Amino acid sequence: MVVVMGVSGSGKSTIGALVANALGVPFVDADGLHPIANIEKMAAGTPLTDEDRWPWLAVVGQVLADASGGVVVACSALRRVYRDAIVAEAPGTVFVHLDGTKAVLTARLEGRSDHFMPPELLDSQLSTLEALDPDERGIVIDIDADVPSIIADAITRVPPLTTTRSAT
Repeated sequence: MVVVMGVSGSGKSTIGALVANALGVPFVDADGLHPIANIEKMAAGTPLTDEDRWPWLAVVGQVLADASGGVVVACSALRRVYRDAIVAEAPGTVFVHLDGTKAVLTARLEGRSDHFMPPELLDSQLSTLEALDPDERGIVIDIDADVPSIIADAITRVPPLTTTRSAT
């Protein structure tokens, strides 16, 4: 189980889908798991609160936990507590943090026209982002590279996919 994480514009959906394809597992974009109220809030330029996120993160964790044979999920997972919430549901999760400079991210966001996350929320996301801690299962990949290099880096550094279901 892999979560491709990072701020909006980092390439989570594109890279996540390509990593899933390379690993031969399904891909899920966690943006599609948000309740409509969260999507409307973000589209209006209002950052989500933790209260908005907890139910969504529980669903993300369940999607990971329910995957038999592995799955790649694109999910911002910006803070440690969010990643912990996901891992509480799906303990075997590995995080792939797509990391980039504000300039690279801004350019990517300004080039998108079909996404509900406006570029104005980038500063909010960057201020919320917490780097992976040494005790978290994960890797960091610099997005200032070509897509094939990013995919190759992810594939070679992600441990073999296993599913571990939490006790209920």
